[in-house]
Amino acid sequence: MARGALTMLSPTTLPAIQGALREAQLDGWLVYDFRGLNPVAASVLGIHGMVTRRIFAWIPASGRPIAITHAIEPGPWAAWPPAWEKRVYSAWRELEAMLPALVQGKRIAMEYSAGDAVPVVDRVPAGVIEMVRAAGATVETSAELVTRFFAVWSDAEIASHQEHAERLRALAHEAFARIGTAVRAGTPMHEHEVMAWLQERFASEGLWTDHGPNVSASENAANPHYEPSAAQPRAFKPGDVVLIDLWATQQRPGAMWADQTWMAVIGPPSARQLEVWTAIRDARDAAIALLTARLAAGATVQGREADAASRAVIEARGMGQWFTHRTGHSIDARGLHGMGPNIDDLETRDERALIPGVGFSIEPGVYLPGEFGMRTEVNAFVGASGLVVTPSVIQRDLIVL
Repeated sequence: MARGALTMLSPTTLPAIQGALREAQLDGWLVYDFRGLNPVAASVLGIHGMVTRRIFAWIPASGRPIAITHAIEPGPWAAWPPAWEKRVYSAWRELEAMLPALVQGKRIAMEYSAGDAVPVVDRVPAGVIEMVRAAGATVETSAELVTRFFAVWSDAEIASHQEHAERLRALAHEAFARIGTAVRAGTPMHEHEVMAWLQERFASEGLWTDHGPNVSASENAANPHYEPSAAQPRAFKPGDVVLIDLWATQQRPGAMWADQTWMAVIGPPSARQLEVWTAIRDARDAAIALLTARLAAGATVQGREADAASRAVIEARGMGQWFTHRTGHSIDARGLHGMGPNIDDLETRDERALIPGVGFSIEPGVYLPGEFGMRTEVNAFVGASGLVVTPSVIQRDLIVL
């Protein structure tokens, strides 16, 4: 199977999934959905149309997959290969009688995470897990399968990401230049106006995002999820810290997100501003250094280890209480915040390995309420020869406007 995320279960992709199940010593993967609760199910099964009843698909480590469908909703299963079995139920008693025949005595994977350790793959309701266990199965998490078949970037996605990363870098610098020119000229310029200008540039360059970007000054930059608004305009002024967080992709197959945060100050930076900038830059670089070294040595590495390395730097500088989010999030074709391993041992207990082809952000930040916030964000993916960081030139010093 070529490198890249699985798009749909088929006779072509089945061998790769079954090989992964055997490697994990699992008897199969039981995929469940109800009204779109589980995004993994929609992608694996290629289900389209009305699905208002519970469905299952059993993917055994060996043999043919079996679907469990409801009698009134055969339409969404049009793509299910004719050679694979479909078992149809109407009553709940029928459904519950079907499960033991498939899973009794078996060790199976589901979109479940013990203790909700990895929320992004904890998609199956507790009641369904209880029902499956009552059918005689031992339920394990499908987290590593989700990483392998949903979060790995294809070669086309890698190329797309690298292109988008360079374009975002250039746009951030252009935006900073506009702010600096306006402030020096005494011309009022507001956060939301720069955001609107970036949105226009995205559109003209064929880039797309669902919201944002975040352009924030000083006290507003202390809110990691701040959104500029014309209803509450904030003009830039000398002495301000300026944060620009921008993310975009293209709406086409093979496109991949890029996500960056850049920092500037209007006029000479203060000692406090330099202290915070140096802390987050060094924290970012500590995460990069750990991942680079471990991957170069051929060692298994988890995102939580990079989070710990980054966080340790900020804590050593006495700012740990103001680093209030994980160091980074997964990025994949299904979303800017993807389903793969996060760089996180703060918000969740994500112990998944960073395997070749997965991508993510590295973005430590320090947020001083009422004063200013700073974050430095790059992206990275695990390439064939180790860690690849994007964009090609990352921020080393505060940009002075």
